[in-house]
Amino acid sequence: MSISKKSKLPKGEFRIIKDKYIPEIESSLRKKPVLMPNAIYNASGIRIQGTRIKSLIFSTDIALIRNSNAQAVFAVYPFTPQLAIVQSIIQGSSIPVFAGVGGGTTSGPRSVSIALECELLGAYGVVVNTPMKNEVIRDMYEVLDIPIIATVVSKHDDFVGKINAGARILNISGGKNTAELVAYVRSIIGNEFPIIATGGDDEASIHATTNAGANAITYTPPSTSELFKTMMEDYRDKSAESGNKPNDPTNLHVEEFKRDLVFPADSIEYIEPELPHDEK
Repeated sequence: MSISKKSKLPKGEFRIIKDKYIPEIESSLRKKPVLMPNAIYNASGIRIQGTRIKSLIFSTDIALIRNSNAQAVFAVYPFTPQLAIVQSIIQGSSIPVFAGVGGGTTSGPRSVSIALECELLGAYGVVVNTPMKNEVIRDMYEVLDIPIIATVVSKHDDFVGKINAGARILNISGGKNTAELVAYVRSIIGNEFPIIATGGDDEASIHATTNAGANAITYTPPSTSELFKTMMEDYRDKSAESGNKPNDPTNLHVEEFKRDLVFPADSIEYIEPELPHDEK
């Protein structure tokens, strides 16, 4: 039995541009709706445990992660790290995961312990937030066999001290000033040290960040509700154009669906049947 599928071939005569063509295969059901911006792939990438990584999806939503074409997951969230969360992301992802292990509210021996557990669960690296003390980074470095990624949010952060303590990748998150902050950090630490940076919302800001010296880019995808909004608007338009007849209440099988409902005793009252007048 053959399966008919919509052709993706370009219309008309065409030829392949050898230097630009990359064979690509996708299916109707598993087509990735969350795509990383093409500008990210101008970055050099960072090779970790033999895997070259340029794009990281900044999300803990496993549905978004599974339906993106990102090369790694940046699983950092604004709550105390929990191993159950990290484990579910690692198990559900088909790509490397970099797990947040604290830095602000969570620090000290607890962060070191969480970091080691993350390594044993299969994380490719751990991420510490800006407030993490260099002493804790040093303790973490002594027990881990995966890289520590230290976050830098301004030029006033002691990123040199973080590197000396054992951080082996910097994660630069400077908001609208990220490209300038990357360039500043590069001027201090040189060109060899690996840098991940936030890329912003558009191709131009990503280009600026990679040109400033970022080796890889974290990308924040649209939320599930934003993706659903577009989808549901399309469904509404198609429903309005369908020309279906209005719903008829006389066609509703009331007795059938009532059999599957539960009516608690305190929510109903029985109605006595009305007797004919001569029987009253």
